[in-house]
Amino acid sequence: MSWKWEYAFGAEVAARTAPRVFLTEVEAKADELVRAAEALHVHGRAHDGTDPKGGDVIVPGGMFTYQLVVRSERVYVVQITYLGF
Repeated sequence: MSWKWEYAFGAEVAARTAPRVFLTEVEAKADELVRAAEALHVHGRAHDGTDPKGGDVIVPGGMFTYQLVVRSERVYVVQITYLGF
């Protein structure tokens, strides 16, 4: 599997201070997004079109925003928001 996910921009900094239980939920959903993207974009490195629109995912405790970059075979978590609910 070459697809992976990672934090990008300020999300990495925010992840340092977010509660572990919240980050576990974010990481589990990011793993699901990676599996879905890999299934949909089997030949990701050969992709020559535009990248699909990212989105927001609600998880217990808050939410996160992600973006797919198909040629890089990456799901980037670009923002996390911990609300504590």
